[in-house]
Amino acid sequence: MTIVELCTSFSTDDKCRELLERLKWPMGLECPRCFGKNVVRLAKNANLLWCSECAYQFTVTANTIFHDSHLPLIKWLAATYLLCESRKGMSANQIKRTLGISYKTAWYLCHRIRAAMATAEKPMLDGVIEMDETYIGGKYRGRDARKNRLKNKEIVIGIKQRGGELRFFKAEDVKSGTLAKYIKDNVSKEVEVIMTDELTSYPNAVKLSGIEGLEHKTVNHFDGIYVDGDITTNGIESAFSLLKRGIVGSWHKVSAKHLPAYLEEMTFRFNRRNSKTLFLDTLRHMITANPLTYENLTADRESAA
Repeated sequence: MTIVELCTSFSTDDKCRELLERLKWPMGLECPRCFGKNVVRLAKNANLLWCSECAYQFTVTANTIFHDSHLPLIKWLAATYLLCESRKGMSANQIKRTLGISYKTAWYLCHRIRAAMATAEKPMLDGVIEMDETYIGGKYRGRDARKNRLKNKEIVIGIKQRGGELRFFKAEDVKSGTLAKYIKDNVSKEVEVIMTDELTSYPNAVKLSGIEGLEHKTVNHFDGIYVDGDITTNGIESAFSLLKRGIVGSWHKVSAKHLPAYLEEMTFRFNRRNSKTLFLDTLRHMITANPLTYENLTADRESAA
């Protein structure tokens, strides 16, 4: 589907709602409270549905990411399409200009789409695993630039199944215990081998993960070696490169607070990069995800915890 086909096929609010209803209730209309099937449309407002079993009134967008939004649904669909089709992401400023909305609306809109993407199921990774870390943030300038090159940077851990899915995580540090937790939570016990660089934390992290018999191979980047037979972390390095191009070329600046949301967007899109139903899959998550209020989105991390 192209953006022209999207805007032609779903040019009205009714057509957009019809699509959302098909995605949310593929087996027919259903009450979200009692799950009854005796649901009818009210004559005065076709968008309003009524369950005759529990007398509950609702719409297809109630208690979803779309909740309480006054933005036309065609603009919601267009924004979703643009985020799905932009390989390196799209900034809220670009969405603002493209859809003719305010920056605040565009920013909130993008974050709600990312929140829906974050609800996607994440199966455990197996086979050959590549794992690495990178640092996100601006350069430290001044007399001690080399000494403080990692100051004020955020750590991102990447785990990628060779030929399979990707995971990104914002981490507090690269200690063995931290790395072991990410391995344990995301790597299946059926894993064949895990490949990393020469960071000293990895050998102990593999042991602490509790995966019996897990083989660990390393490639020494410090000595300029990036491929040693089948041992390489080039797959996860390529994913990091795409992430950084998105930050530099599209988003320009990402706060530490919202970095996990951008990581979710990048991995969601990367894992479905060959899917012909990426747009519809995203809408399915949006129509089933819980609402994200502006207050919760903008709350301090300490207050939101």
